[in-house]
Amino acid sequence: MYYMAKQTMTIRIEPEVRGALDALAAAADRDRTWIVNQALTTYIETQRWQIEHIRQGLREAEAGKFAPARTVKQVVDRLRRK
Repeated sequence: MYYMAKQTMTIRIEPEVRGALDALAAAADRDRTWIVNQALTTYIETQRWQIEHIRQGLREAEAGKFAPARTVKQVVDRLRRK
C-alpha cells in the first residue's frame, strides 16, 4: 500500500459545514480527513485551471489576438436566447 506523508492543519468551520462534512463522510464510508482532502484537491485543480486559462487569455490579448466584434456579438446574442 502506498503511503504519503501527511501534515496536520487546524481550521475553524461553521457547525453546519461540519455537520454536512460528517454526513458526507458517513455516506461515503470514509473519514472526515479523506472528504476534506478530496474537496481541497478538487478546488485547487479548478483554481489552477481557471488561472491558467485567464493567463492564456491575457497572453493572447497582449499579442493582439481578439475575436472580431461580429463574432462576439453572435455569441452574446446566442447566449441571451438560452
